[in-house]
Amino acid sequence: MKLFTMQTELWVPRPIAEVFQFFADARNLEQITPPWLRFRILAPASIEMRVGARIAYLLRIRGVPVRWESEITAWEPPHRFVDEQRRGPYRMWIHEHLFISENDGTTIVDNIQYSVPGGALINRLFVAPDVSKIFAYRKRVLLERFG
Repeated sequence: MKLFTMQTELWVPRPIAEVFQFFADARNLEQITPPWLRFRILAPASIEMRVGARIAYLLRIRGVPVRWESEITAWEPPHRFVDEQRRGPYRMWIHEHLFISENDGTTIVDNIQYSVPGGALINRLFVAPDVSKIFAYRKRVLLERFG
């Protein structure tokens, strides 16, 4: 299985506790996901974020409806958490969120490892460009929210 990686970093002028608290509310994922994905969390109530918590959602990838379920596999407030796809479009998706207090603000780091059906060609043509656009959107929204 061919693995691909991506890392993004964003510094915001807000304290780590405030930034982590925003990410600790799974509902805020809807705010930082581009509208063209039509992202929607399926749980009717708030989700207690902890190791073992599962989050189910529905989205559209290139117009195709996709159900996705993630599990929180690491939860270390206010510095780190990891979500891993348990059901969804990827063969594997592991997303580590790091929060580093520095320069009177917080650096948000996203480390992603993933594998896709179709391997390198599908990744280069479709998946990597889409993931890059999603995280570019996310950066813009986070800068508006915390900048």
